[in-house]
Amino acid sequence: MEILNVVLLGLIEGITEFLPISSTGHLLIAEHWLGHRSDLFNIVIQAGAMIAVTLVYRQRLFALATHLRQPENRAYALKLSVAFLITALLGLVAKKLGFSLPESTAPVAWALIIGGVWILGAEWWAGRQPPRAKVTWAAAVIVGVAQVVAGIFPGTSRSGATIFAAMVAGTTDRAAATEFAFLVGIPTMFAASAYELYGQRAHGAGGEDWTLLAIAFLASTVVAFVAIKWLLGFIQSHSFTVFAWYRIALGGALLALPANW
Repeated sequence: MEILNVVLLGLIEGITEFLPISSTGHLLIAEHWLGHRSDLFNIVIQAGAMIAVTLVYRQRLFALATHLRQPENRAYALKLSVAFLITALLGLVAKKLGFSLPESTAPVAWALIIGGVWILGAEWWAGRQPPRAKVTWAAAVIVGVAQVVAGIFPGTSRSGATIFAAMVAGTTDRAAATEFAFLVGIPTMFAASAYELYGQRAHGAGGEDWTLLAIAFLASTVVAFVAIKWLLGFIQSHSFTVFAWYRIALGGALLALPANW
């Protein structure tokens, strides 16, 4: 049963990390049934998702790294760096102020609903603009801020916040906005995991079952890779509105649960 629980949590992380429906929110909900997990466990399954997105974009990352003399690549890399630095600085401020994950599902429910409305609004606005694939400096700045907002309010969804922040800020092409959001998420997620691991060093890993951690990591990696590839194909011919309605429905269902759930 324990193996099934960790596999399910790995699958949930892998599916929801890059779909705009909130991985943290879904994991908080799942842990009501599957049991609370350590911070180390959550870091490990998130690492699986990080590996997956890095593999999906390996060619794009290699091209950026090896062709920085090209003005277009250099500007794109600088925008990624700016978005990441904004996230890092504001994220540290948020940590110092003591922001932490909620104990109840009500905040997650409201974040899911508000995020769903945000997606609908962003899709409506972007659909009335000329298609633009270029990532603007404004988009880079707003994406950096959006990542912090998503980290502070579980249920917001990092991918959802950043994709639609980029779309509203001028990158109206869904594929271009998604690529930028996912690429800036790579250093952000690696840095966040490294920071959390550094914070966990004093506590050690006593009591952790490394076999279960490995199973959860593998499940997250494989499923995240499939989910990302599926999403990139899906948005070629579909909008994100289906995810918005899913979020609103899930948030409403959570609010209907007993207050002490």
